[in-house]
Amino acid sequence: MTVLLEARGVTKYFGGVQALKDVSLTINAGEIYGLIGPNGAGKTTFFNALTGLYQRDGGEIGFCGAALRLSSPHEVAKAGIARTFQNIRLFANMTARENVMVGRHSRTRAGVVGAVLRDRATRAEEAALRRRADELLRYVGIEHRADDIARHLAYGDQRRLEIARALATDPKLLALDEPAAGMNATETASLKSLIEGLRADGLTVLLIEHDVKLVMGLCDRVAVLDYGEKIAEDVPASVQRNPKVIEAYLGGAA
Repeated sequence: MTVLLEARGVTKYFGGVQALKDVSLTINAGEIYGLIGPNGAGKTTFFNALTGLYQRDGGEIGFCGAALRLSSPHEVAKAGIARTFQNIRLFANMTARENVMVGRHSRTRAGVVGAVLRDRATRAEEAALRRRADELLRYVGIEHRADDIARHLAYGDQRRLEIARALATDPKLLALDEPAAGMNATETASLKSLIEGLRADGLTVLLIEHDVKLVMGLCDRVAVLDYGEKIAEDVPASVQRNPKVIEAYLGGAA
């Protein structure tokens, strides 16, 4: 298998607290990789260090065979890593289509001059941007809500819209932070199908999720963090039997 992302010794401090302790893991191209752990284990901190929201205090991340030394989420997105957030971060007063179009702007060519002069190339690019946004809304199953204001969408549809906006950047790796949070069983099953479809279409997915049943039924491999340290990394069946994992979740000896 081809390694898409390799983290080596990633470390992060907040004051005197070490939130990540030499975390190392590899994600292969085309797989769904799960990152789980109890509350406060460091999962979102790792996501934020990966996607440019936090600066690492130590360690390296390789992506597509090169060192990932980028300092902002915008640069990371251009490099091919897109993410969603545990707390939905949509442009609440924009339409669903406009939200996706904003996500796509990192891949457009028109600069300030083009936007002001509205030349032919700029108009053509904007038309293409709109078509691509509609394609992505259709892909995630909410094309009928394209003209609706984002804050008026149902919760599950807002989650799908966030995924569509992330996909608009043409990522090689899609990082999903708690995508099933707040969903009912029907919405979660639908989300599972969507993520499986993403992988079938060639996308690599990194998934943080508290729904262990979803992770174990969806992911090819799973890593477990506890107090900022990786305590396991394997296929789901092996991780579920790991005594350290059982202890971390149950709070006692396996």
